[in-house]
Amino acid sequence: MFFADQNLSLEKCPALVLNADYRPLSYYPLSLWSWQDSVKSIFLDRVTIVSNYDRIIRSPSFNMRLPSVIALKSFIKPQSNPSFTRFNVFLRDKFLCQYCGNDQELTFDHLLPRSKGGQTNWDNVVTACSSCNVKKGGRLLKNSDMTLNQNPFQPSIEDLHKNGKHFPPNFLHKSWMDYLYWDVELEA
Repeated sequence: MFFADQNLSLEKCPALVLNADYRPLSYYPLSLWSWQDSVKSIFLDRVTIVSNYDRIIRSPSFNMRLPSVIALKSFIKPQSNPSFTRFNVFLRDKFLCQYCGNDQELTFDHLLPRSKGGQTNWDNVVTACSSCNVKKGGRLLKNSDMTLNQNPFQPSIEDLHKNGKHFPPNFLHKSWMDYLYWDVELEA
């Protein structure tokens, strides 16, 4: 289905934000700014326009094409270690139960239960569906007759970016593709 950018509402025209090295700030969630934030950053001379939508925005004093890809002028050093959050645990585990592979009703499970002194950290927590979490209960993994698909580990930012590429947003503008998949192997 083809439609002109000019027919899109402005709210459906975010700008992909690239770091000064032209790599996305984040893959998951994808680093997007609203059209208002991107236009404001252009006027404050904080970004460079890389690509535009086929959409014109107007004010009484000027017209401009709406930016679809912008790059920061100042490099932001990527975080070296991701924060330990529920979302990042799910992303590390690709939103799949690490016992059965289910992707519904996800929670997380402590391999060494907290009742037995287990810590809530990267090396002791895995994504689990509600059924498997209840089935394992407060037992040790070795006493549960269950096995893990992948042992827990502390991911790098690159690990999370790599996993995030498997979960693209519902809308990807054609002008973003060269910047999102720059590290994909090219066809011969």
